[in-house]
Amino acid sequence: MALLFDFQCSEGHTTESLRSSDTKSIVCPSCGKTAKKIVSPIRVHIDPINGSSWKASRKWAKHREQRIQQERKENS
Repeated sequence: MALLFDFQCSEGHTTESLRSSDTKSIVCPSCGKTAKKIVSPIRVHIDPINGSSWKASRKWAKHREQRIQQERKENS
């Protein structure tokens, strides 16, 4: 099964490539030198819509409190 890995050569070119997990190096497509597998940082994007951030939780709590107050007002 091929996975996406980052490879970097001695010239500093970084390339993504689908390879098996046991692949340690590839030929750099930019300069032709050997590019070794590197560990690159992952990018994380927290979506405030799905509740995976503190802002979303605060927004939900505020909206819920407003609904409760509105329901109490309507029932009085």
